[in-house]
Amino acid sequence: MDCEKKQIAILGSTGSIGSQALDVIRRHSDLFEVYALTANRNVELLIKQALEFLPEMVVIADKQKYPRLKEALSHLPIKVWAGEDSLLQVVQADPVQMVLTAMVGYSGLKPTLSAIRAGKAIALANKETLVVAGDLVTRLALERQVPILPVDSEHSAIFQCLVGEAHNPVEKIILTASGGPFRTFSQEQLAHVTAKEALKHPNWNMGAKITIDSATLMNKGFEMIEAKWLFGLTTGQIQIVVHPQSIIHSMVQFHDSSIKAQMGLPDMRLPIQYALAYPQRIESDFERLDFSQLSALTFEEPDRKKFRCLELAYRAVQKGGNMPCILNAANEVVVAAFLENKIRFPAMSEIIEQTMEEVSFIASPEWEDYIQTDAEARIKAEEKINFR
Repeated sequence: MDCEKKQIAILGSTGSIGSQALDVIRRHSDLFEVYALTANRNVELLIKQALEFLPEMVVIADKQKYPRLKEALSHLPIKVWAGEDSLLQVVQADPVQMVLTAMVGYSGLKPTLSAIRAGKAIALANKETLVVAGDLVTRLALERQVPILPVDSEHSAIFQCLVGEAHNPVEKIILTASGGPFRTFSQEQLAHVTAKEALKHPNWNMGAKITIDSATLMNKGFEMIEAKWLFGLTTGQIQIVVHPQSIIHSMVQFHDSSIKAQMGLPDMRLPIQYALAYPQRIESDFERLDFSQLSALTFEEPDRKKFRCLELAYRAVQKGGNMPCILNAANEVVVAAFLENKIRFPAMSEIIEQTMEEVSFIASPEWEDYIQTDAEARIKAEEKINFR
């Protein structure tokens, strides 16, 4: 271990964000070193990553995969652990300076909280952490004086626009959305789209779950909730606009009416690199934006009637309490069902809405309330899928 290099723990190293983060580290091995890698169940890719980056620790959440991982790395001085408790422990290791939370969904919440309690800087790619328990997470980060650096391209864009503007009031932020693969579809067409079609995002290379969320615009609803907590805003200060070219990643409007925008080609490695290296900007060989090749940058209002998941996200954040937790849990269940061809595209928002109406509402939830809410919402959503 080279203590002069920033020691990074990557939660979810085999996913899209984790893999791209490793590419950034590979390109800047003079600045960053992988201290720990974790994965859910993709043991073969985790083994490959461990053999290349030689971290101090490797964790597989699925205990059934542990023997294979242990055997493959037995000839190396790498600590090999398994299970959820190990995820919570690895982020607390003394040498770790930054934790990149790239796990998918609700599963990223507990390890992120564990890392914050240990005083580790957070590079946040797991938006569900703030969707589910934004109040709890931000209060703890403030108490422990832990920075949360956004990795989502939109929130990174806002963060970059706000650098140097600490004393200038923000009038609003403008979150841009690609609109997903079905932006121009009618409601009748949406009733017949398949998971295979939904996974063909027009601009971004992402994991399956977030790609479906992009197709329903739930991802933009989650980003709106995340922005509220990251930047201390009201929902009235957050505008969502559809920008199909995905060149402007988001904007900030100040109280003098001026607008700052962060722009670039769609490449998640840029916001990842910015978070890992902050406050420095380090050199990259990423493809550059050529304005002479841009024919147009267009913008439009999102259709919250056609894409009801976005409307449900607004409803959840306005209600507050544990409602965003209910929203997220139900969404994870219906996305999984859609990917398995158990339900149709419109059924996702229908089941989420019904779940939000039936799960017990708690105005001021604590940690145990979030756990109970998540479990109850998943059961309700599963029941509705099974009755269809």
